Amino acid sequence: MLAIYGELLMPARPVEYIIPLTTIYELEEFLHSPQEIMRDPDEEKQVREVVGYMIKYFQDPFKRKKMEKSLVAPWSTITFPYSERVSLTVMRTDDNAMWGEIFDPVETELLLAAMKAEAPLLTDQVELEDRMLEFMVPVQFYDIDDFEFAVEQGISPDDWLV
Repeated sequence: MLAIYGELLMPARPVEYIIPLTTIYELEEFLHSPQEIMRDPDEEKQVREVVGYMIKYFQDPFKRKKMEKSLVAPWSTITFPYSERVSLTVMRTDDNAMWGEIFDPVETELLLAAMKAEAPLLTDQVELEDRMLEFMVPVQFYDIDDFEFAVEQGISPDDWLV
């Protein structure tokens, strides 16, 4: 999502993104997939360039070495400053098939990371949002269209219980 929605990398306030380690490993597959990411060819090219940049960012020898040393145990994390207002926290998660066939492995890891970090999930997938609501997954989430609201105001975990 960081590659598709460039505004996520330029928030009005400081933001920490928690990224499951496996999603970083999937960037190569995402980049080389023949499947269309964006409908507009110019946007498609731009998104693939950003994905390529993110691959290089995480393959930097310094970052790669730090991740290898830090992300040994489940739920271990390492944070990299990305810009003045953005930090990227990589978390080692493991798909534990908690929800069986309801969520795919990547979705499961995103949900588990959000639960462990007690952080909201940012998504652009309406189907995922619907399944989270249907199965009462205890994770606060924001649709990508509500990103600015989430950064500026947000909803605290105490508000979930209302």
